[in-house]
Amino acid sequence: MFENLLRRLFDPAPAPLPPEDARLALAALLVRAARINDDYAAVQIDRIDRLLAARYGLAPEAAASLRDAAETLEQEAPDTVRFTRAIKAATDREDRIAELEMLWEVILADGLRDDEEAGFMRLAADLLGFTDRESALARQRVASRDT
Repeated sequence: MFENLLRRLFDPAPAPLPPEDARLALAALLVRAARINDDYAAVQIDRIDRLLAARYGLAPEAAASLRDAAETLEQEAPDTVRFTRAIKAATDREDRIAELEMLWEVILADGLRDDEEAGFMRLAADLLGFTDRESALARQRVASRDT
């Protein structure tokens, strides 16, 4: 189903993704963040749908459909390193800051943050081109919002 996208993600030097593939890749990374601790909570699923709807101007049904496709891609996708690097190549720094905040929103949606999630976020932030401090500031911005 996602052969072309997966082939690009597995490429040692992936080219920037087309917008539709970049959208799907980000959605799949959000799903991976939610699943990282093997507790894919309904509140996280709802948060992913709302984040995708807001970011891409999608109706709720379209956001849920994108997430459904992303759930399948996430299971088939390469390791987080290649996956996140492809997203980095597809977006500029300003967009990646928003994406980092989206990841934090998913991680914090259930009110818990365990070691697996913290480790995932350290890796994802680094691969997206951010320092631990920048990631911490993004987390603080998300935590201070009324979400």
